[in-house]
Amino acid sequence: MGSLKRGRPFLAPRDWVYLASLLVPLTIYKLVLKYAGLASTEESLGLLGALGLARSDVLFSLGFAVLWVGVFSLLRRGWPRKAAVLLLHVSAALIVVLSTCAYQYFETTGSSLDYEMVTFYLASLVEVQGAISSEAPAYIWPMLAVAVAYAIVGPWLAARLAYRITDRRRSPLVNASEIRPRKMWARRDFMVAGLSAAAGLFFMNRSLIFAGRGAFSGDPVSNLLATGMQGVRADAAVEGLEITNPLARARLETTARTRRRNVVLIHLESTRERSVTSYNQDLQTMPFLDELAGRSLLVERAYTTTPHTSKALTAINSGLYSHPGTGIIEAQPGTIEARCLPELLGDHGYRTAWFQSATEEFENRHQQVKNFGYEHFEAMEQMEKSGFEKANYLGYEDDIMLEPSRRWLEEDLESPSFTMYLGVTPHHQYLAPAGRYGREHFSDDDVLDRYLNSIRYDDFFTENVINLYKELGLYEDTIFVIYGDHGEAFGEHGVTGHDGVVYEEGLRVPLVIHDPQRFTSGERIEGPANLLDFAPTLVDLLGYEVVDGEYPGSSLARPLPEDRTLMFSCRPDLLHLASIKDHEKYVHNYDKKPDELYDLATDPLETRNLMHEMSLTEHEARRTELLDWRARTIAMYGERK
Repeated sequence: MGSLKRGRPFLAPRDWVYLASLLVPLTIYKLVLKYAGLASTEESLGLLGALGLARSDVLFSLGFAVLWVGVFSLLRRGWPRKAAVLLLHVSAALIVVLSTCAYQYFETTGSSLDYEMVTFYLASLVEVQGAISSEAPAYIWPMLAVAVAYAIVGPWLAARLAYRITDRRRSPLVNASEIRPRKMWARRDFMVAGLSAAAGLFFMNRSLIFAGRGAFSGDPVSNLLATGMQGVRADAAVEGLEITNPLARARLETTARTRRRNVVLIHLESTRERSVTSYNQDLQTMPFLDELAGRSLLVERAYTTTPHTSKALTAINSGLYSHPGTGIIEAQPGTIEARCLPELLGDHGYRTAWFQSATEEFENRHQQVKNFGYEHFEAMEQMEKSGFEKANYLGYEDDIMLEPSRRWLEEDLESPSFTMYLGVTPHHQYLAPAGRYGREHFSDDDVLDRYLNSIRYDDFFTENVINLYKELGLYEDTIFVIYGDHGEAFGEHGVTGHDGVVYEEGLRVPLVIHDPQRFTSGERIEGPANLLDFAPTLVDLLGYEVVDGEYPGSSLARPLPEDRTLMFSCRPDLLHLASIKDHEKYVHNYDKKPDELYDLATDPLETRNLMHEMSLTEHEARRTELLDWRARTIAMYGERK
């Protein structure tokens, strides 16, 4: 017993001080961010509910602490101790950065910062810096800098201060009596270190089980690990699948109905149907489009496929679902094996052009447009910017495209043309230029009011495009498709933006097909329809026939199949999947929170989750259907991720 008393303790007092001065503030910092995020949701969960949301964070922090106690008890001196200390500080700094980023991401979007989004942001940091800087408040950067600085040097300063205080009292934190020959304590140290490591890993593993509230439940590091492992499991379902692209060898043949007419796609960025006058008469955001819809085909229930621009553009131009993954693989060379609509029409003498008021650099848009088969591409970099205002961090107001497109059209007015006008004005930050068309008061909420005014701007832009075709004598022989690529959320279901929003505010879009030679009495179809229907509709309206291929979508000029199922993915991947059959909408949440079921006929705002009414058998069938669809769609794009 005497030798044990004289022997070295499990961990030297100075080590306890060193570890506590890092791990305790680190845990407090993470919990403060957690509850700051909770406060921003304006949810009343009560004490137990709030504590439940911190379960994953507490378990991870406990496991992290116990693991490092074991490491410090084993590695006492020399280069192993120095390497351990270095690794401790690096990991702590990374946890600080990840926790801060996860907090700010949740504040901005209402969603968790998953593995897929982290890898995407790291790979596209130059592209996304505008979005990051526009949302990050001024205080976040100094707060992050101070926290990282403390994680690096704070424990060293705290240990030195504690040593000086105890040394003045002639009771040093570490003295010679604590040291015993290594032969006497090696076995015990290895046993203690092993138990500590096992306990630490156990607690961190338990932190991967969230409290069932999805985005807000998991510790940031645990959520990153859990979604990363989930991605590995999901990708395993793709292995061995060989899916033939149904449009790889497709071509168009003329028929007796063929008419070589112009086609114009007017892209309303981030525009949800409930904010457009034709779908909501209480909002006079787009009176011109509303009047035009009275002489057009309007789809009452139109949906995007994925609430993200580059993904939606793939569906529009190819007629196929985009890759469900988070990365924009459709903007890589050779990834779209289908023959897209611009290429198919190009075979029949169509001139094809793409104009966009956004930068060509974002998400490698130039390459994506090339993959679609457009001959002419012009982005804001090639346009005259004098007299035009910035609309957001992505580009300029949409009227900047009018003159460049006029010049291109005037080069050959005789040949039919297929033209895309990709606007960007209603995109976040919602900075509709006030000088050109003024602004109206739509909402007391400043952000929502700016968004609605940005949509109002595009009403003028839409009218300007149509007037351009009238001035050039092309109007009567042109089909105009005016559509939203995805919606936008403003906290209706606790989320904002669009990437991860599978609720109606994120998926429902306006869709108007204006043909001066057809639909002149104003036709309406209920739907549901989605962006996959664009290509077969235009092929049908132009009178062509698809051979050696088949579109999965349907022509909106004909009765839609009654038993069709629409599928939806979102970004990040593995956050949600959804499907709609008639008015029944099912949302799969990958076990981050309970799945959801809504009756859109009686509950269009999705306020009542009816999942308890679905049988286990049907639930499993709907979930399997979605997961199988995801795997088959990825397999159609090959192994590219």
